[in-house]
Parts: sequence; structure tokens; C-alpha cells
Amino acid sequence: MIRYEGKLFRPPSEADSLILQATIGCSYNRCTFCAMYREKRFRVRKLEELEAEIDWAARELGPMVRKVFLADGDALIAKSSFLLELLGKLRRAFPGLSRVSCYASPQALAVRTVEEMRALREAGLVLYYLGIESGHDAVLERLEKGVDSAEMIRVAAKAGEAGVKLSTMILLGAGGRALSEEHARESARVVNAIQPRFVSTLVMTPVEGTPLMEEAMAGKVDELDPIELARELRQFVGNLELTGTVFRSNHASNYLALGGSLPKDKARILAELDRVLAAPSRASFTPEWMRGL
Repeated sequence: MIRYEGKLFRPPSEADSLILQATIGCSYNRCTFCAMYREKRFRVRKLEELEAEIDWAARELGPMVRKVFLADGDALIAKSSFLLELLGKLRRAFPGLSRVSCYASPQALAVRTVEEMRALREAGLVLYYLGIESGHDAVLERLEKGVDSAEMIRVAAKAGEAGVKLSTMILLGAGGRALSEEHARESARVVNAIQPRFVSTLVMTPVEGTPLMEEAMAGKVDELDPIELARELRQFVGNLELTGTVFRSNHASNYLALGGSLPKDKARILAELDRVLAAPSRASFTPEWMRGL
């Protein structure tokens, strides 16, 4: 059977995927807002352990496995030879496998060469989830992402050159009230430079066990209200110039669930946001008790 260590996290679009913990924890694990892997010490799992779990899944689930997500937070940091062998085992075990994906930190993208990523893509690892969070350098520094916007663009371009699809995330509210407009505008600038296949928004929310929560308890964090977040989202989407990207705000942290293809649906999404901003009392905001992290 498949054994999981600690809590599991996955993107919303991986709900139907088989999840394998190729690595435990996150190799970087210093982002101020993230509590997902703080109780875990990073390590790459033994291939023999994963092979036993793959064999079990092949027997029990067989042709139902169409997608595999490699957890935890930073599987791409593992050696290319390890990942290639793992991908080969997955391909042999699941003939109907259409996609393997993983989270990718900017640090992992920095150490993987274009040639390595191209080989991994050809072996089945075709999608990376990249947390951009912000395009504003001061916000990135506060979040301790470990890179500035120029480096974020550079490492993402490597994945694009390798033919890997990117699903990127932006943290609404990460700049607080003072930097809200600049955060939205600069985030759009970075996303425009990357031209990802997917872009989604999450709402930055202080959670227990993080430096961000400590700042919030000390009164140093502005948590934007739903109207302010809608205004920031409107600024972000309004500045996007994309040629073929799927946009979503369907993460549970969002107050508004919007989606569409850009640029085709940009005008519709902006019109929906304009309606919310014009008549907030009639907006269908997700109630607090239904929001998640």
C-alpha cells in the first residue's frame, strides 16, 4: 500500500491524481507564509520504497491511474537520474498514464538544466506548479522567496525552453494595503514575461506556525478585505497580456471563484469584477467558514 508521511498537499487540479511522495518536505522551506512542510525534514525517498508503492497501485488501481502528482513540496530538486528512473517505473506500471506533475521551487528550477528538464518531460514529467507569489521585489523579499523577480523570470524561462508546462500562483494581498496596486501590476508583469499555461490566485492568509502569523499577531500584517482583494485582482487581470493561458481563482482561500481562458475571456472576467466593485452588497463572496488554506 501507499504510506504517506505527515500531511499531504496538492493543487486543486490534482484531485484525481495518484499522489506519490517522491520527496518528504521542502528543500527550501523558508517562505514566511507557508506552514505546509515545517514539521518535516527534507529528504528524497528510496526508490525501492516507491517501487513497492507503485506496484501496489498498479494492482489495486490499474487503468484508473491517468495522472500522478509527485509530492511533497519540491520533488524537482531530486537528482535527474532518480526522477528518470521513477518516471520509467510509472510509465511501465500505468500504460494509460497521461501526465506526471510536481511542485517546482525557483531554487529547483535554478539547479535543473534545460537538457535535464527536457529529458524529464520526454519521460512524462510535463507540468510544474510554480509559486511566483509576487512580481514585486520588496514583497518577494518580505516573503523570503529567495529570488527576485528577474530570477523568477529567468528560471521559469528554462522550463519553457524545455517544453514543460507551468502552472503559476500569485498571492493576493501579499503586498498589504500600501503595495496592493504595485504588487498586482508587478505580478502581472512577471506573469506576462513567463507566459505560463496556467495562472491562479490564492489569498495570503496567516497560518499557525509561520513567521507571517507572528507578524500578524504583532499587528504588522494588513489582511485585505474581500472588496480590497477584488480590486487588487481586477488590477492584476487588467494588466495581464497573455497569449494562451488558463486563469483560475478556484483555490479555497479565494473569496471569488472566477475562471476562463486568456485573452479570450479577459473582458468577461473584468466585467464580473467591475460588477462586484460597483455593488459589493450583491456580490457572492465565499463566506469565511467555507474558505480553506
